[in-house]
Amino acid sequence: MTQFSDAFALHRERLWQIIHFRLNDQVRARVDADDVVQEVYLDAEKRLSHFLSGDFPSFFLWLRLVAQQTLSRVHRRHLATESRSTLRESEASFGSDWGKTSACLSQRFVAHLTSPSQAAVKKELIAEVRNSLETMNEIDREVVALRHFEELTNQEVAIELGISPKAASIRYVRALERLRNVLERM
Repeated sequence: MTQFSDAFALHRERLWQIIHFRLNDQVRARVDADDVVQEVYLDAEKRLSHFLSGDFPSFFLWLRLVAQQTLSRVHRRHLATESRSTLRESEASFGSDWGKTSACLSQRFVAHLTSPSQAAVKKELIAEVRNSLETMNEIDREVVALRHFEELTNQEVAIELGISPKAASIRYVRALERLRNVLERM
């Protein structure tokens, strides 16, 4: 194995977690998170010179950036292409905001409801959680997503959001408290 392959392998599981969290459910019906991770590997290998010549805080955060770009391309390919659009195959209302953190969070918080009898309840809960999350500050939603679902460290969250580690920590605790209150009301 090359050094790149070894380094990528160290971060593969975390990248899968990020992609699994951010992958739109409509696209997930067509594309597996493992396939997207493989695309990230190929994209990162092609762009390795950008990392080597750039000023990135860490190899993982650079890989996360490549993963975001790759995932964006995958979503465009499956959601925006009219001839193959998954929007024709399922309700179009969700397709317009696939990249929103509140949409990703709301789906993951109620993902455990899977039986046919729970399908309608799940759809309603997703809408309620999404509406509640929309009332939160965008940075607070992103802090929760980065820490809880993408499993970034507090330091990595601070770098990604351009805030201090202390501010990232405070925002995370406060956002979790607000989220807990929202979920308890439901």
